[in-house]
Amino acid sequence: MPSKPKKPCAYPGCPNLTDGRYCPEHQQKVNSNYEKYGRDKATKKRYGRAWKRIRDKYAAEHPFCELCFARGIIVPTEEIHHKKPLSEGGTHDRSNLIALCKSCHSTIHAKRGDYWGNHRG
Repeated sequence: MPSKPKKPCAYPGCPNLTDGRYCPEHQQKVNSNYEKYGRDKATKKRYGRAWKRIRDKYAAEHPFCELCFARGIIVPTEEIHHKKPLSEGGTHDRSNLIALCKSCHSTIHAKRGDYWGNHRG
């Protein structure tokens, strides 16, 4: 089956074609700008280098989405989720973590009402 045609990069003035929203060059710039200007300062403090090490180690030990795997479906881990959010007193402790695919992660946050401007923390 042929792949989808590439689209223009969404970054203003960029002529590059890409499979995603931004070309690799501008995706990095957009992510950097979000971290620098768009992300809440309190959130940045909770998710630093220590979290990256914890997340990467947990993902290496749990290569498949734990919810999908329980249903007999093998989907690679894309997100490490806190069962009890840090903003509600949760910690980076392994018992508070779960490996998820993007779909399961989005479903959990949608059920909580965390998306679309409804943040609770």
